[in-house]
Amino acid sequence: MKDGIHPEYRPVVFQDTSTDFSFLTKSTVNTRETVVWEDGNEYPLAKAELTSASHPFYTGQMKIVDTAGRVERFEKRYGSRRKSK
Repeated sequence: MKDGIHPEYRPVVFQDTSTDFSFLTKSTVNTRETVVWEDGNEYPLAKAELTSASHPFYTGQMKIVDTAGRVERFEKRYGSRRKSK
């Protein structure tokens, strides 16, 4: 391997912003924030909108995570076209 071309692979805390679930793993993601973990050490913090703690596949519950107003824009553009029985 060439020196200096690979990103740093280090421990990073990922935080699910919709459930406040956090976990420590290794990653090359660039972050600006840090957090003190349960072991007392400070680690880079990466925030995620969806993780296994909030994804419908893992939770079994349907939950709409709309951080950018996408659902409202879609409904405004296309209206409610659901057929009622």
